[in-house]
Parts: sequence; structure tokens; C-alpha cells
Amino acid sequence: MRIAVIGGGIVGLTTALELKRELRNANITIFASDFDDTVSHVAAGIFRIGSSYFGPSEEITRKWINDSYEYYNDIRKSAEAGVAGVTNISGYIFANSGPNAVKNKWMEGLVPIYRAATDDEFNIVGGDWKYGAFFTTLLTQCSLHLPWARQKLREDGVSLITRKIDSLSEFGEENPLIINCTGIGARELCDDRRLVPIRGQVIKVKAPWIKNCFYGELDTYIIPGHYGICTLGGSRSFDSVFSGICQHENRAIRERCETLLPSLSKAKTVAYATGLRPHREGNVRVEPEKLTGYSGTIVVHNYGHGGYGVCTAPGTAKYAVQLTKEIHRSTSKL
Repeated sequence: MRIAVIGGGIVGLTTALELKRELRNANITIFASDFDDTVSHVAAGIFRIGSSYFGPSEEITRKWINDSYEYYNDIRKSAEAGVAGVTNISGYIFANSGPNAVKNKWMEGLVPIYRAATDDEFNIVGGDWKYGAFFTTLLTQCSLHLPWARQKLREDGVSLITRKIDSLSEFGEENPLIINCTGIGARELCDDRRLVPIRGQVIKVKAPWIKNCFYGELDTYIIPGHYGICTLGGSRSFDSVFSGICQHENRAIRERCETLLPSLSKAKTVAYATGLRPHREGNVRVEPEKLTGYSGTIVVHNYGHGGYGVCTAPGTAKYAVQLTKEIHRSTSKL
């Protein structure tokens, strides 16, 4: 069976890995306009799911999240953890808007620790916060994880082809199954007006003394990564496709992060980055659809993860592959 996976970010690569694991004899090719410059490369990679993330039902959403955590945790416990860029991390979230701001129905009960912050822990950060929580979770460093995933795929015989993609129908003749993991690209490829870009901007700084992550509400975050590089954020510009660096946002991000963690005032900036989060109003889309004009070709969509693509790619990948297997079984009986 020939399968075309469209999209070279974390969702496309993870879906291809799951396909190869479940369908060993499938002939899989990944097509992407770029493998080295995706929104996944900008992401800090912390496993933290926000309340806005949702699939077709709460039960399915929770399964996606739980499957994703298990996937990354298995890598963390393996001999490949270092090269794959998956490790443990602990951190805090503080808020003034209300107690629900520091709660998380997806994370509580899943991660090893999620508890209220103690009185002493409020003194770790700057600012006058009313509510706080401490949690442990996982961190996936995309600068390591994405090359690791590509190498694993090549070793399994999967071809990765860089190619400009104008239409899904380009792949209909040769591939009875297409997995669409194009993220924000699906807005045009699928004419999906429910898919909206949410522009984000972050600053990368050298701050090796910071070991925990910190959130101030949800608009300020400090997430340490490998090699002492921390990601400072952030911003959420709805329906913006501006890819340049805004210096006003840079100053606001630095000011908010330094207020939360004053020691950052001595951190040297090493890079600025922007990315377009593929937010889909309503829910993430993981479902099959017949390709128009090709009676025997099915597209399984897997996009619209918003800012949680790195977090939940393994879960939606597993779900998409299960749909693929069901389609394969039904067509094999014809």
C-alpha cells in the first residue's frame, strides 16, 4: 500500500513513524515544502495542554493527550532519550485572575505531580501572585527531536521529499491513502476557513542557571531547554500572518519575563523567532474524507493543533493511523 504523508513538522513526522510501526510493509513517502523551517522548530516543546485544546469529544481528546504523554515518556525512559531530546522538567504557574487559571483538567492525574504551590514557593518569583501550582511534566527539544525522527524514518525506508504543494489532488493518482498533516497550510489546501493562524513570537536567551519552567498566567512563560537556552514568551496575535520580528513585542516579553524572574535581566539574547500556530475553531481535525475527483483515494486529515502540536502529535497520529488501518481493511475486502 502506498501512503503519502503531507507535512514535515512534528505532526507529519510522528504520524509517519506510527504508520511505519503499525503497517510495516506500507510504502510511505513524506512530502513537505520545508522540513527545516516549520512552526515546530519555534515551539519550546513543554508538555502542557491548555483548556482550549479539544478534539471531537472529551473522551477522544483525553485519549490523545494520554497517548501522547505515554509516547514521550517511553522515549524519555529509553536509551535514545538524549539524542531524541526528551527529558523531565518541573515548573510553576502563577495567576491573579482566579484559582481556575492554575488548574488543568488535562494534566492533573496524568503527570506525576500537580499540586498547589506552597507559601514559600510564591517567593521564588517576582510579582504579587494570589494563586499558584507546581507540576512535573516532559520537555521535547524540537531542535533534537525533529532530526531524530527524520533519521528514524529514513532508516525504516521512508522517503522524505521537499516539494512545493499546491493541492492534495497532486498525490491522488499514485496514493490510495493520503495523510494530511499540513498545519496552517490546510487553510488553503482544504479551503478550511475554521483554521486560523495565531502568530506567536518568542525570544531565545542563554540562561543555564534556570532549571524549572515558569508561567505568569498564560501570556508569560519561561521554559528552559537544552544547552542552557531558555524560551521566553509569548504573544498570541489572532489571524495574523506577519512573519517578521516586532521589537515592541520583544520589549514587552522581556519586561514581563524579567518581572516574573528577575535574574533574566542578565540573560543574553541569542535569537528571536516567530511562528503561526494552526488553531482550528471548534476542534482539531482528525477524520477521513474522500478525495474529490478520485473515487478510490481517501484523505485522513490530521491538523489544527494550535499551540499544542508538539504536545499532542503522538496521540492524534495514533488515532489517524487507526482510521487508516480501518480504511485499509475495508478496501481490502472489496
